[in-house]
Amino acid sequence: MKLLTPVKIVIGLGLLAYGITAKVSPQTIEQIFAGPAPTFSGPDDRYTLVEGSIYDGDTFRVISNSNQEIKVRLCGIDSPEKEQAFGVEARDHLRKLIDKGNGQIILAETDIDQYGRTIAEAFIPLAGSDKEIHIISQSVSDGYAYVYPQYVNSCPNAVPIQSAERIAKTQSKGVWSNASAQKP
Repeated sequence: MKLLTPVKIVIGLGLLAYGITAKVSPQTIEQIFAGPAPTFSGPDDRYTLVEGSIYDGDTFRVISNSNQEIKVRLCGIDSPEKEQAFGVEARDHLRKLIDKGNGQIILAETDIDQYGRTIAEAFIPLAGSDKEIHIISQSVSDGYAYVYPQYVNSCPNAVPIQSAERIAKTQSKGVWSNASAQKP
C-alpha cells in the first residue's frame, strides 16, 4: 500500500472543505469569488427611462436632461433574446431593477456601437438612499445575462462583472440552471 504524500493530503482536505462549503453556504462562495464592488466615478448625469422601451435584458432607451432620446446597450454583457430561454425573464428583471430607481438611471458611457447605440454601464440610484445598483453586475449575478468576452474589458467595472458571472454559475442561477440554455 502506497502512503499519501502530505501535499496530496492537504489538497484533498482543501477540496473537501470547498465542497462542503459550497453545499452549506453559498455566501461563503460569494466571498471567495467576489471581486471589488462596482464603482462609478463621473458626473452624476441622470437619465429618465422611456416608458415601454426595455426590449430585452440589455437594451433600453432614456431621455437626457436636454430632452434627447438615447438608445442604450449595456456594456460587456449579452442577455437572452425574448424568444430564447430566460429571455422574457431577463427583460422583466431589468424592468424591476430600473423600477427601484423610479425610472432614473445614471450612465457611464464607454462607446457608440455600429448601430448608433450608446454603450454604457448603468447604475440605478435607490430612492431615499445614497446607494446605487450596478445593473450589469446585478443582472449577471442573478443569472439573466452572460458576460460578453469580446467586450467586457472595455467596461470600467469588468472585474466585478466577471466575478458576478462566476457566482451565478456556481449557484446555478437563471441561465446557468438550464443546461440546454444557449447564449444569444
